[in-house]
Amino acid sequence: MDDDARPTPDQPHVQLADSPEPVPDDGAVPTVGVGAGAGRLALVTGVTGYVGGRLVPELLAAGWRVRALTRHPEALRDRPWSADVEIVPADAGDHDAVRAALDGADVAFYLIHALGTGPGFEATDRRTARVFAQAAREAGVARLVYLGGLHPAAPDGAELSAHLASRREVGEILLASGVPTTVLQAAVILGSGSASFEMLRYVTERLPVMVVPRWVMSRIQPIAIRDVLRYLVGSASMPPEVNRAFDIGGPDVLTYRDMMQRYAAVAGLPRRIIVPVRVLGVSLSSHWVGVVTPVPNRLARPLVESLVHEVVVTERDIARWVPDPPEGLVGFERAVRLALQRIGDADVVTRWASAATPGAPSDPMPSDPDWAGGSLFVDERASTVQASPSSLWAVIESIGGENGWYSWALAWRVRGWLDRLWGGPGLRRGRRDRFDLRVGDTVDWWRVEDVEDLRLLRLRAEMRLPGLAWLDLAVEEGDAGRTVFRQKAYFHPRGLAGQLYWWSVSPFHGVVFGGMQRNVARAAEEYERTGSLPRRATRPRLSPAGGPPSGRR
Repeated sequence: MDDDARPTPDQPHVQLADSPEPVPDDGAVPTVGVGAGAGRLALVTGVTGYVGGRLVPELLAAGWRVRALTRHPEALRDRPWSADVEIVPADAGDHDAVRAALDGADVAFYLIHALGTGPGFEATDRRTARVFAQAAREAGVARLVYLGGLHPAAPDGAELSAHLASRREVGEILLASGVPTTVLQAAVILGSGSASFEMLRYVTERLPVMVVPRWVMSRIQPIAIRDVLRYLVGSASMPPEVNRAFDIGGPDVLTYRDMMQRYAAVAGLPRRIIVPVRVLGVSLSSHWVGVVTPVPNRLARPLVESLVHEVVVTERDIARWVPDPPEGLVGFERAVRLALQRIGDADVVTRWASAATPGAPSDPMPSDPDWAGGSLFVDERASTVQASPSSLWAVIESIGGENGWYSWALAWRVRGWLDRLWGGPGLRRGRRDRFDLRVGDTVDWWRVEDVEDLRLLRLRAEMRLPGLAWLDLAVEEGDAGRTVFRQKAYFHPRGLAGQLYWWSVSPFHGVVFGGMQRNVARAAEEYERTGSLPRRATRPRLSPAGGPPSGRR
């Protein structure tokens, strides 16, 4: 097995059971039967998220003009479609800002939810939906389109989970807005990078034998992301008299146990031994999922709670307005094959972690040491590297994920475990792409705040901390044209706890950050000699000028 194909604990490796078919994008939408935009304007919310980030290019391809509403416009800077849309910075809970953003829009896609923000997320969902509905009515929007959750009409022996109940309530608020509304109700969405797919993938990959809760016997009707996108695009052109919810699902009805076994078959894995038991409740199950998969407990819990219910399509009325594509809807095995092929090609367009992490700091790095009335601690190190700037940049841009952090690996793993224990992301989120980074990407417990090709990578910490933290990795030119690697760690403490935290970890900076400084330099020098990174991944060698343009500043 080649080095660049070797599996790691953080990145399960799969080999498709059959020779892969020529695989299109697992989110590419067949356009037959889907109404064209014809230059109409669509406002899209949730554009930094999994579905919203994939919907925008499909709308553009269908002839729509797109206006993207986001709290974090900087996160869209490196998206391939960012130059083709109008980006409006606004909070969806701010009525005046939303009203202005909706001006002139023919259709608005509501792809917002507060899932994973902790207790009280239902109130946030309710308040934001009411603000958006009122603003859409005042702006004269012709249609709202909302992607909600498939739920049983009458919960089977248990109350509807908080997640599904909130999704249903948001749909009802939008339907009562006075604006013609389409509510699409989907269960598990199958696609490279979706939270539901990552849960399924990692659990099946990592556990050949598992004792599982009884909810694995609940029936589910999953749907491929490309079919979800087709329904979303098609719903925008529904006639004004349509104001209702539609169930959407793929052609297969399966139990979660069936899904794990079928996933294993497609991935070329041995059949899994799965033993359902009664003693694993929802709370314990969500912690178990949080340990085994990259999905954090605060997101895993509402997803697991929803799996307790049987979620099966009860009507197919959507086909009257958005007919099935000529080849039919995507079945489970093909959806898995498409997703795994995209993952294997390192070509995942969006991930569940693309959206801002609830509760994580989102403030840009301060330039004023007395920012926000407090101190800003800095650990700065620099060294001369016997390599070109492009070789050093190749190592910097590939850092994290399966390539690691070029320093005390055990310390990073222990800190990751502790972060997971405290409810943070830990190291399991990995990277969207092994070699390329763009603003808004996650890199383990960091998020990319800024990228300047061949110059700077700025990462903002999203781990649980008593303060705010950033890490700068920079390429500079020193005396006599020598390449300099400059590394800065910033920490803005929050109260006494933050001060104590900084002084308690400072003694270890020499090992952690000093080791990173030395090892990144050595890796760049090796890359200069061999054209290969000294770890698991091999990337194409960049030219001294920095290789192909990426469109970043």
